[in-house]
Amino acid sequence: MIEFHHVSKLYHTTPALSDINLKINKGDFAFLTGPSGAGKTTLLKLIFSSERPSNGEIIVNGVNITRLKPSAIPYLRRKIGVVFQDFKLIATKTVFENVALTLDIIGMSRKVIKRRVWQVLKWVGLLQKIDAYPSCLSGGEQQRVAIARAIINSPLLLLADEPTGNLDPGLSLEIMKLFKAINTRGTTIVVATHNRAMAESFSQNIIGLSHGRIEKSA
Repeated sequence: MIEFHHVSKLYHTTPALSDINLKINKGDFAFLTGPSGAGKTTLLKLIFSSERPSNGEIIVNGVNITRLKPSAIPYLRRKIGVVFQDFKLIATKTVFENVALTLDIIGMSRKVIKRRVWQVLKWVGLLQKIDAYPSCLSGGEQQRVAIARAIINSPLLLLADEPTGNLDPGLSLEIMKLFKAINTRGTTIVVATHNRAMAESFSQNIIGLSHGRIEKSA
């Protein structure tokens, strides 16, 4: 599903990632762990093609994305959902409108959009908030809206960057259980987190990063 072959990323002359080799199989629930500045966010951005590697090759779902033309990147992203730490909901749009945004962009019919949004909000337990605005939601509810938006188009791959970083431990556990349920349905998931203990409680597939390099197992 995801392969990195000797991937490095430099910002000017500063290395963010150095000689990364990894493989994440289809259906995996994988965690990237490490402190701030370890390279977790950069690695996710490379998978999503919002950054390009300085060296090496990246394969996502059988496609060498390092060779993609810029015009092809939006089509790659249709198969990838992304969840951010700060939710990135649009304050002036309702829950329905935030979740429907991806389907609106690709030109899906209103009938199909309405049905899909209803289904996914019911699944994440927020159907009763369908007409609410983000400012009326708790942090946990906002993150579930962000997850609903990320999975509305049935992505093959879901990336999450510190998705519980702004939540208390109880809500963090709730969100991770939701990710686990999404993974059980067949979606490959990669979560970046500094909380290694939480990662270890949900998966054995843990990729430790330190100073832009994968930590070697003892």
